Amino acid sequence: MELKKEIEKLKRERNAVVLAHNYQIQEVQEVADFVGDSLELARLSQKVNAKVIVFAGVYFMAETAKILNPEKTVLIPEKDARCPMADMVTAEEVRKLRKRYPDAAFVAYVNTNADVKAEVDIICTSANAVKVVESLPQKRIVFLPDKNLAHWVSLNTDKEIIPFYGYCYVHQDFDPEKIKQLKKEHPQALVLVHPEADPEVVALADQVLSTSGMLRYVEKSSAEEFIVVTEEGLLEMLRRKHPEKKILSPGMKGICRDMKKISLNSVYTSLKEMRYPVEVPEEVARRARKSIKRMLEIS
Repeated sequence: MELKKEIEKLKRERNAVVLAHNYQIQEVQEVADFVGDSLELARLSQKVNAKVIVFAGVYFMAETAKILNPEKTVLIPEKDARCPMADMVTAEEVRKLRKRYPDAAFVAYVNTNADVKAEVDIICTSANAVKVVESLPQKRIVFLPDKNLAHWVSLNTDKEIIPFYGYCYVHQDFDPEKIKQLKKEHPQALVLVHPEADPEVVALADQVLSTSGMLRYVEKSSAEEFIVVTEEGLLEMLRRKHPEKKILSPGMKGICRDMKKISLNSVYTSLKEMRYPVEVPEEVARRARKSIKRMLEIS
């Protein structure tokens, strides 16, 4: 409680806000001013009336906030909290693919680093990926880095989707057989799956949703049981918000180890010592901002 009080005091002194992703631990979410998914937090970063943004998430998320708010100080509490999937694609690889597919539009998942965002036409999130692809005039789409989200988009568009080979290790590891067994044990349960999951897992879903989409769906649904196939932090949040409903884990814990590097203490230290500041080279930020804002305009 004392640490939380100190964080609130520092927020007032620094004119700061804390943005936290849905996968953050409960203690971090409790001191956050806003909790959401990548799309929600990108929008909120532009609306908050603060000089300092402490981003409790992985590095690409803090980078995105800095790109959209170059005049603000953006801090990430743990500088080595990165997204392995984002690191699977480089700007150089995008430039090579441009030469191979000169007639294609290039769509990058928000889970990419700033230099990759600067090389593509538009960004998307798991919540709006299909809408983004459908908004483009091109019939061929190079989609990176997540091959599983690319597959999900391909099922929902007539356009040719050319996937990259990246993936999220958390969502890639869910076992479809365990989900089938859990469904047998709980036949009334609805299966909610994140589109980063393997296609074999996605095929078992009643609904394929982003993290915030899952939160909204459970809140509005009259169903009482759900098998939720995503990172464990989201399941814990659902259980807190809806103790009257049964939120079932598909036989294993999906943990984003990088997201969990951020603690209450690291948020406190970040505010106290103003660490770690996120910087993006001006030219990279300018080009990346264009692709991000293009997404926000159609979302």
